[in-house]
Amino acid sequence: MTRWTLPPDRIPSAWFNVAPHLPTPLQPPLHPATREPVGPEDLAPLFPMALIGQEVSAEPWIDVPGEVLDILRLWRPTPLVRAVRLEKALGTPARIYFKDESVSPAGSHKPNTAVPQAFYNKQEGIARLSTETGAGQWGTALAFACSQFDLELQVYMVRASYDQKPYRRIAIETWGGQVVPSPVDEPDHPGSLGSAISDAVRDCVGREDTHYALGSVLNHVLLHQTVIGLEAREQLDLAGERLPDVVIAPCGGGSNLGGIAFPFVPDAGVRLLAVEPLSCPTLTQGRFDYDFGDTAGFTPLLPMYTLGHDFVPPSIHAGGLRYHGDSPLVSALVRDGRMEAVAYPQGKVFEAAAQFARIEGKIPAPEAAHAVRAVIDEALAAKETGEEKVILFNFCGHGFLDLSAYDDFLHGRLPDEQG
Repeated sequence: MTRWTLPPDRIPSAWFNVAPHLPTPLQPPLHPATREPVGPEDLAPLFPMALIGQEVSAEPWIDVPGEVLDILRLWRPTPLVRAVRLEKALGTPARIYFKDESVSPAGSHKPNTAVPQAFYNKQEGIARLSTETGAGQWGTALAFACSQFDLELQVYMVRASYDQKPYRRIAIETWGGQVVPSPVDEPDHPGSLGSAISDAVRDCVGREDTHYALGSVLNHVLLHQTVIGLEAREQLDLAGERLPDVVIAPCGGGSNLGGIAFPFVPDAGVRLLAVEPLSCPTLTQGRFDYDFGDTAGFTPLLPMYTLGHDFVPPSIHAGGLRYHGDSPLVSALVRDGRMEAVAYPQGKVFEAAAQFARIEGKIPAPEAAHAVRAVIDEALAAKETGEEKVILFNFCGHGFLDLSAYDDFLHGRLPDEQG
C-alpha cells in the first residue's frame, strides 16, 4: 500500500497550538508608532476578535467551528502518499512520505486558513476583505473561501507574479475576487509580499466594512494549518510508522511548514527542517530582530528573522517564498535550535522538481519543489549512511499554474544567480 486516506469524520476537530510548547515564550508584537506591546484594540481594525484571541492564545487546543469543518470536508482529510518510485530511483533505504495538499479546490494548503478567516469575518458582520498574494496561491484560496461566505475580496498581487502567472489572477476573478498588481503606485516596480501587504493594509484601514486577511506569518494562520500535521500523524500510524525522523517543508512566511511540523514539536527526536530560496534566505542569513511585516511600516513590529522590511527579493518563480521576514513562531523555534533551515538556488530546486514529476508523476509548485530538493538530499544522505530514515514532507501545492517557470527551466532561461 502506498496511499493512506482517512474518512471525512476523521478530520481534526481542534487545531494544535504550538505556543505552549516553545522552548522560550514569544515576545509580543509592538505598535508601529509607540513601540509598545500591541493590544487587542490595536488589531481590531484589521482582524475579527476571534482571530485576535487565537493570535495570543496559550490554550493547547482550539476548537474548529462546525461551519468551517463542513467546508474543509470538501477535500479533507488529504492523502498521505509514500513515494516508493522515488525511493527506488534514488536507491535509498529511507522511506519517503508526502502529505498531498494539492487536492484542495485552490490546489494548495492555503484554504486551510482561508476558510476559517472568511468564516470569522462573516460572523463579525464584515462584508469585504483585502489581502496580498505572492504567487497567487493565497489569493486564489481566499477568493474560494470568500465565495463560500458571500464576501467581497480585493487582492493586491505582487507585480512580478501578476505578470508571470495570469491564470492565478483568472482563478481569483472566477471565484469573484478583484485583483490589481502591487505596488499600485509604482508601475515599474516588480513588487514584493511586503509592499503588497502595505497596499492591502492601506485599503483596509480606510473602510469600516473591510478587514485584512493574511495568508502566512501570524500565529492564527499557522494554527489553522496544523490540520496537516495532525492528519499526517494518524496516517503515519496507519502506515506502520511510529514517528518520522525528519519533517520537511518549504518556508516563505511559515504557514505550510508550521502546518505539518508544529504537531511534531513536542516529539524531541523528530528533526524539523525549513527550506527556503537562496535569493531570499531569511532564516539562514537574516537576523533575529523586531521588524515590520510590510514595506511601508504600517503593520506591528514582529520578533522574527528578517532581511529588513525594505528588502526586495529577485523575481524568482517561487513567489510565495519571496518574503523578507518569517513567522515569529518558526523564528523562535529556529533561534532556540528546535528547527533547522537550509537554502537552495533556483536551478537545483527545479532539477529536483522535474525529477520528482518524471518519477512520481506530480508536478510540484515551485514552493513545494524546495521541499522536494531537500527530501532528495536527505534520502541520498541516508543512502550514504545506510539509515532507514522516515522522511515526511509537505507537498503543499501543484504546479499546473506555474508551467511558465518549468518552460523557463526546460529551455535554459532560468537565471540561477537569482537563487
